[in-house]
Amino acid sequence: MGRFSVITLTDAATSRVREIVSTREGALGIRVGIKKGGCAGMEYTIDLVTEVKPGDDIIEKDGSKVFVAPEAVLYLLGTEMDFEVTKLRTGFVFNNPNQTSACGCGESVELTPAKPDALASAAS
Repeated sequence: MGRFSVITLTDAATSRVREIVSTREGALGIRVGIKKGGCAGMEYTIDLVTEVKPGDDIIEKDGSKVFVAPEAVLYLLGTEMDFEVTKLRTGFVFNNPNQTSACGCGESVELTPAKPDALASAAS
């Protein structure tokens, strides 16, 4: 294939994405992005995708699609996206090697973008 995935999906994340898409008419998948916010500086965003935007990176696994917003690619490079259900929270979890710190509540993170040459080496 020659293409690498910006993020990888666990089986739990994959099945959760499929569940979300199957209950929303016209949904193609979910889009993961980042925005400034929270006490550590950045928060992950997850939105329903009904149309593909130019520049979106698309990760497909077992019939589920996750779109990565272009401005988030360098921040999410190498991230594993999981879905977990615990007593405290239910939701997607990002195991991100670019994360330098997180706030205590786990809702926001400090991210350092991967170097653009990491993209080149990951693609080869």
